Amino acid sequence: MPDVLPGRARIVIIGGGVGGASVAYHLAERGERDVLLLERSELTSGSTFHSAGLVGQLRSDPALTRMNVYSAELYRKLEAAGGEHTPGWVESGSLRLASSPERLEEIRRQAGWAARSGLPLELISAEAAKDLFPLMSTDGVLGAAYTPTDGHVDPSRLCYALAALARANGVTIAQRTRVIEINTAKGQVSRVRTDRGDVECEIVVDCGGMFAAEIGRLAGVRIPVVPMSHQYVVTAPLPAGSMPTDRPLPSLRDPDLLVYYRQEVDGLVMGGYERQSAPWTATTSSYDAVPADFNGKLLPPDWDRFSEIIDNAQVRVPALADTGIVTMINGPEAFTPDNEFCLGETEVAGFFVAAGFCAHGIAGAGGIGRVMADWILDGDPGMDLWHMDVRRFGRHYRAPGYTLARTVENYESYYDIRYPAAERSAGRPLRTSPAYSWHAEHGAVFGEKAGWERVNHYSDAGSEQLRPRGWAGRHWSPCVEPEHRAVREAAGLFDESSFAKISISGPDAAAFCAHVFAGRVDRAPGAVVYTQALNDRGGIEMDVTLTRLAEDEFLVVTGTAFGTHDLGWLRRHARLTDASVRLADVTGAEACFGLWGPEARDLLAPLTPVSLANSDFPFGTMRETTVGDIPVRAVRVTFVGELGWELYCSTEYGDALWRTLAGTGVRPCGYRAIESLRLEKGYRVWGTDITPETTPDEAGVAFAVRREGEFVGRAALLAARERGPARTLRCLVLDEPRAVALGGEPVRLAGEVVGQVTSGGYGYTVARSIANAYLPAGTTEGTEVFVQVDGTWERAAVAPSPLYDPKGERFRA
Repeated sequence: MPDVLPGRARIVIIGGGVGGASVAYHLAERGERDVLLLERSELTSGSTFHSAGLVGQLRSDPALTRMNVYSAELYRKLEAAGGEHTPGWVESGSLRLASSPERLEEIRRQAGWAARSGLPLELISAEAAKDLFPLMSTDGVLGAAYTPTDGHVDPSRLCYALAALARANGVTIAQRTRVIEINTAKGQVSRVRTDRGDVECEIVVDCGGMFAAEIGRLAGVRIPVVPMSHQYVVTAPLPAGSMPTDRPLPSLRDPDLLVYYRQEVDGLVMGGYERQSAPWTATTSSYDAVPADFNGKLLPPDWDRFSEIIDNAQVRVPALADTGIVTMINGPEAFTPDNEFCLGETEVAGFFVAAGFCAHGIAGAGGIGRVMADWILDGDPGMDLWHMDVRRFGRHYRAPGYTLARTVENYESYYDIRYPAAERSAGRPLRTSPAYSWHAEHGAVFGEKAGWERVNHYSDAGSEQLRPRGWAGRHWSPCVEPEHRAVREAAGLFDESSFAKISISGPDAAAFCAHVFAGRVDRAPGAVVYTQALNDRGGIEMDVTLTRLAEDEFLVVTGTAFGTHDLGWLRRHARLTDASVRLADVTGAEACFGLWGPEARDLLAPLTPVSLANSDFPFGTMRETTVGDIPVRAVRVTFVGELGWELYCSTEYGDALWRTLAGTGVRPCGYRAIESLRLEKGYRVWGTDITPETTPDEAGVAFAVRREGEFVGRAALLAARERGPARTLRCLVLDEPRAVALGGEPVRLAGEVVGQVTSGGYGYTVARSIANAYLPAGTTEGTEVFVQVDGTWERAAVAPSPLYDPKGERFRA
């Protein structure tokens, strides 16, 4: 008989795979009992039952590493508890091989990631790796990384264990129950309709795996996941005596050969990520539709496509050439366009997602369940998860073809070395500035962010002798230096049209801004304020400039990739406060160009009737004027530390405004120069230097927080001030200028790893390698620290910040 279906539940989880079971388990662990888990067929019948079950903990992203570490701890705990709810956890350890010099460089960097996370990763020789995995050939292997606490788990047993524990804690589980409709009222989920009856609810969690996009459509939400055919084989038993009997084989990855292995009784599970992938597309119109009866099923084997993996696998494990194959598993797995999970609340209030597990969802499942429970119950996942937040995907991902192209490119490069600043090519160009054609005609080298084509730099090269060594030199360009120097010595012109812009207007606009933002925003029209929005932990959720355009109208300007995040944050608080405000993304309505440098005033003055003198147009103010024949809004701000203005105009004037400004002879510049300039000036970037896990006091931006009045996060911030910060963001200068840290590198103080680089680069004016990192509070200037760059500990010193123009005289000139 089907499980009893209640008529109401506060939280409804859709999907009975390992993701849904983990969310249910962790909600129950938090004490939430009014939870209903719905499964269209039987538990594990989506992708969970055919997953390979590998659990690797280390990732380049610290948050994901923390989630995976928690997963391993949970699986270890459940296994140790014994009884009927064990997940089949095997702590086999894992090996990652380097079969090329470039890969060896990568695993040395990964050792740094492990050091910052406290994971016991060891760099070992090829011979030592063979001792651990006797089946492997060492031909071409230059070294390996070994993590003894990694392992593998039985995905189905894990799912059943979590579901059973959730049920024991009061969660209701209804199998063989298909959701056919999701109702909303005033933008909030209100009811789930199934083929067995209706369930009133407040919150819905889409844990549908490869079905997640279809479930999302029931609520009017786009979830960009694509089911991809992913294959692996289970071999026959290997020759007697070829495997150790006193311990399990560690899982083995050789990313240069695109393959992975783990032990399966006396044989191996072997799979990989082929260069010619196969999206499983039921229809060419959506690319993510799944047949209604596809439950507990597999796809037909595709031996031709898998031949590349078989050939590569035999190179590393020659015994496979003489070992039979028991079965091939070809099961669809839900992949996202950037290989990160889709988590969090969508634009429909109360409709959450935990999907897009990209074939590494078993490793993350425990951590996913925990952060989702916190997100649902507290409104906050407890850590910086914007790169996994479903809202990171802009409107362009509503296009099935674009989503498919990006997902396929991501899958086929799964094991590629991901060098910093590497660019993707699928689906480009898509979003372009009005000046795009001018840039292309004048030798621009474009990068892409949030679908926007942005100028990285132009083609006028500087000194090749400044190229950083190692990793940082891979996508470095000598063209950045002359643009940097032009801004410091004369002036530079930047196209910032991609910056996200959010309009806040309406009768409650001023009160709403005062409530949401921590800065002093109650200023007269024409004022421009640098400010943050804080969460209930006092962490920084938004880092923006806010311009008051009128008594009841404000404009938020934020980073290109953060517009959907910031708009979602504002909408959530507008809903919570019932504020009478209109919030709108107006990014595409206005072009924006930055003119900065000591000659900026002289270049701009002949083009505009407004006085640019300090007394008439001080820093932090806005004026409506014209430049040439174009009506503009001129805003005196800077992100490079020099005198200048951002000039906004309606998009139809954008090309004319750019050509007018470029006609002054000013040097056009790109975003790589902005990065170098802002590092010298000590300006922070949200998502790296400042995050939802850092307070303004820790981040060194407390000057932007007002002292009086209430605002979101104030209580937590004051409580943190009472305790005193445990860490603060500091500027480091490395002794070796060509050793450049880019972010994620561990930092060691007095022999102990105390943090990691948040961002770094080379400052062409100060001629130093610069890195930002959080260090223990009270660490004084001049203190010696060490930064691990490409596996080598480089000496550095805590430096005063900013390194350039510490009194701020240049931009106020």
